[in-house]
Amino acid sequence: MEPFIRADQFHYIKEQTQKLINAHSSVNDRAVLQALKSLTNEKVMCLFPEMSIEKRLLIHPIIEIENKEQAEAFLRKLRVYVIPFKDVTLQTAKKLLPKVKKLKLPPLDSANLLELSYLGFDDKGSQKKYIITYLDNRPIGIQGHFKPLNKKGICTICNKLEEVGMFLVEKKGAIQGTFTKKGNYICQYSHKCNFNLTSLDRLTDFISLIMK
Repeated sequence: MEPFIRADQFHYIKEQTQKLINAHSSVNDRAVLQALKSLTNEKVMCLFPEMSIEKRLLIHPIIEIENKEQAEAFLRKLRVYVIPFKDVTLQTAKKLLPKVKKLKLPPLDSANLLELSYLGFDDKGSQKKYIITYLDNRPIGIQGHFKPLNKKGICTICNKLEEVGMFLVEKKGAIQGTFTKKGNYICQYSHKCNFNLTSLDRLTDFISLIMK
């Protein structure tokens, strides 16, 4: 069976397993637990509209999870079917970010690629942050100024409370000589943001806004 689970979907499933563990440690009512298991199974199955019997058999054991050990064993089996982020070569990055001089990509191994929904990296010398991702299966590269907030806030991309900063993109305006700025608060640490990401919706909205 080919990989069919995106990184954000895997993180969502992992989040659901933690909710099951928490419920089993705090709820004694078997009917409530059974209802939660059924709801969790339904939520996860809904991530994959075209679900074969083979895939259903792989995911269905989520309803049996009651503790950390069971969750880890379940997630290990699923991880084999996570689609890795498409490896970005330096040549590809230069095409996506043509204005960036002396571009350097962060080192990535196969484990890193399984966690990513987007590639984010910084040039602290110029206070720039670069984002590479895919929109409608098309590679997109964005560069912007990044100023850390030095305190926690809600990230626009992952919607979690993390160390954030203002990511700001400047573009030429409709009138010659003018510029417009667009941006929002996003995670300071992109690897943490990717780990928190349980849906691509907010990432897609953020990229679409910045690209307009």
